[in-house]
Amino acid sequence: MQNDGRVSWTGRLPFFYGWIVVGVAFVTVALGVTARTAFSLMFPPIVDEFGWDRGLAAGAFSFGFLVSALMSPVVGRLMDRRGPRFVIEIGVLLTAAGLVAATRIETPWQLYATLGVLVGAGANCMTFTAQSQYLPNWFVRRRALAISIAFSGAGFGAILILPWIQEIILHQGWRRSCLTLGVMTLAVLLPLNLLVRKRPEDIGVEPDGDGRRVGAAPRPSNIVDPAWAAIEWTTARAMRTARFWWIALAYFCGGFVWYAVQVHQTKYLVEIGFSPMEAAWALGLVAMAGVPGQIFLGALSDRIGREIVWSITGMGFAICYAALLALAAGPSQPLLYVMVLSQGLLGYAMTSVMGPIVAEIFEGPHFGSIFGVLTVALIGGGAAGPLIAGMVHDRTGGYGDAFILSIALCFLSIIAIWRAAPGRVRLVAGRARARALADAKTAS
Repeated sequence: MQNDGRVSWTGRLPFFYGWIVVGVAFVTVALGVTARTAFSLMFPPIVDEFGWDRGLAAGAFSFGFLVSALMSPVVGRLMDRRGPRFVIEIGVLLTAAGLVAATRIETPWQLYATLGVLVGAGANCMTFTAQSQYLPNWFVRRRALAISIAFSGAGFGAILILPWIQEIILHQGWRRSCLTLGVMTLAVLLPLNLLVRKRPEDIGVEPDGDGRRVGAAPRPSNIVDPAWAAIEWTTARAMRTARFWWIALAYFCGGFVWYAVQVHQTKYLVEIGFSPMEAAWALGLVAMAGVPGQIFLGALSDRIGREIVWSITGMGFAICYAALLALAAGPSQPLLYVMVLSQGLLGYAMTSVMGPIVAEIFEGPHFGSIFGVLTVALIGGGAAGPLIAGMVHDRTGGYGDAFILSIALCFLSIIAIWRAAPGRVRLVAGRARARALADAKTAS
């Protein structure tokens, strides 16, 4: 460390390590989410090969989500006790095993066990919900920005991998695509996640790398409700609050609208007249649009608050479903782009504020367990969305009623987050700085 107040390269290493953790999370999310999202591409050829009902086939995705939901409290406790590296590596092994075993599918139960349970549970252990349980520890001022950068890996994974997987499906079959994706997941993620640490204190620094900074200004207090913030929140104590259940409702609705469209979008677009490759590219473009959307809206939420950004993401999904309803009249490139941009650019940013919302309300040593229980609602919604949309299609011959229900749930989710009101417990960094400046001006 130099004496003039500047920070040497050695002194900055802990700061950079936080971003190394974000980079590892980026790659993990890229492969983990793609492994799960690829079900949407495998769904049409599986249905065509075996002649199964769509509700039955889509139910495998939903069943995997249901099992993941039941596992989430256990995963949260493991995260608190054993740390993210242990949990994520388990997820890598489960996902790879599910994808490789899927090459032997012949019956519905095998579909449910492999692409459903193993891939679903594995992805839950290494993607959005798992990453949200420890990444908030590494950053305060840039909390949502860091998480949004990590989660934008899902977009890059879709851009780089999903079209490639579709090519494999078209030319070599869906079984070969499972094998390829499974081997790649194991080879890349198993060694990479050895770098993960649970919290910056494990390497001797504070969040945002502040522990090695000379003469750093004290961080302005972001606490709005000191009595609430002083409580050591356990899972049982949190579950006795209305805020917990408002978050649970918001997360259930968010999971429903996210995964209902993700699973059924490809088949729906093909049915109304788009080619399979156009439908696959649309799925990839949604994820690509999600990259700048997640980063920009995540960073914006660090300045203006989580509630406002959650509302923007909910409106994004509502516009997406409205565009899908309008597309029922026939293929339209402008409407397709509206659907893609609203879903990806706006809707996908929902993940960047999920962890911060819970962290700012229930921050403390049991945060992982609390978030794990709340994940039951999130994954439960993700399980219900594809299943109900598939059942509605099988019963009515179309997705119209399912899309209308999804629009209603978008608005319900927005209302629920405003009722939870994380900004009334802790301010985001931008608003905390503004309050500190206002207090200083008043004092002078």
